Amino acid sequence: MAEPSSDGWYIVLQESGHCDIVSASENRLSDVVSSDSSPNVEDAQRWGPFDSQGEAIARRVGLIRAGRCKPV
Repeated sequence: MAEPSSDGWYIVLQESGHCDIVSASENRLSDVVSSDSSPNVEDAQRWGPFDSQGEAIARRVGLIRAGRCKPV
């Protein structure tokens, strides 16, 4: 189910309030992630990188419970 990625996985907050999980190699992540951003990414509306997609999914559940993301 979860595939490891050398690029890492990110949780990205969309304008709709939903959070998507994307790998660093996906094109739409480049709009949100910049190489000079700090590790504390809450202000940038993205969280990560995470080592696996499964870890990113688990973190997204926590963000939904904390009210930072809307459920899908």
